[in-house]
Amino acid sequence: MQRYFVERSQVDLANGLVRITGDDVKHITRVLRMKPGDTVIVSDGCGTSCTVALKELQEFEVIGDIRHSLQSREPQVKITLVQGLPKGDKMDLIVQKGTEIGVSEIIPVETARSIVKYDEKKQTKAVERWRKIAKEAAEQAHRDAIPAVQRPQPLRQWMNKLSQYDLVLVPYEGEIVQTMQQILRTAGPIHRICIAIGPEGGWDDGEIAEFLALHAQPVTLGPRILRTETAGLVAAAVILYEYGEMGGV
Repeated sequence: MQRYFVERSQVDLANGLVRITGDDVKHITRVLRMKPGDTVIVSDGCGTSCTVALKELQEFEVIGDIRHSLQSREPQVKITLVQGLPKGDKMDLIVQKGTEIGVSEIIPVETARSIVKYDEKKQTKAVERWRKIAKEAAEQAHRDAIPAVQRPQPLRQWMNKLSQYDLVLVPYEGEIVQTMQQILRTAGPIHRICIAIGPEGGWDDGEIAEFLALHAQPVTLGPRILRTETAGLVAAAVILYEYGEMGGV
C-alpha cells in the first residue's frame, strides 16, 4: 500500500480527515491514477500512521477519510548518527540507508580531517537534497517518521550537546578491546544512543581525547577497517539487533 507523509496540521482527527498536498497530489492523481475509494497509508512524520480512503481528488489537494490507526514501526531506541562529512555523494548514501535501517536523526559534522567544505548556498542545497532522500527512503521502508537531517556544524559545537544522550559510542580503529556488544549488554535501560563516525581519515587524537573527556565510549567494530559510509550503518544495525528491533533478542 502506498505511503505518504503529511504535516500534523493536515491530519484532522476530530473529523477523521486527512489533506494531502504538494507533489504527492500529482503522484496520486497522475502517476498512480488513483480514484475515490482507493486506500493509502498516511504518516504524520512523527510516528503516527493510519490507513486513509481517498474521498476527493482535486488539482492541488487530495482529501481522505481516516479508517484505521496503525501500530508504529519505529524503533523504541532512538539512534542519532553523527557523521563526519565525507567526500562526494557518500552522504546521500548514508542518509538513504540510515533511514532504511531505522536511524532517528542524522547530524553531519565538520571534523579535523574533513575535506569537503560547503559555502552557505551549497550547504542549503545539500541539506534540502538529504531531507528529500530521507523522506523518500522513509516511504520506501514503511517508516512512520522521517529522520531529522540537521545542517552541518562544527564537531565541537555538537559536542556541547552530548549530555542529551544516554550513551555515546565512537567507533575508532585505535580501540581494539571494547566492543559495542559489551557496552550495550551492560548499559541498562537506554532510550537515546549516539553513534559518532569520523570522515575518510577517521578521528584525530585530539578529537578522541575530547570524546573521552566527555565520557563517550570508543568501540571497535571488528578487525576489518570499514569505510566511513559503511561504519555508521553497521553500528546502527548492531544496536537495533541487540535491542530486538531487527530480529535480535
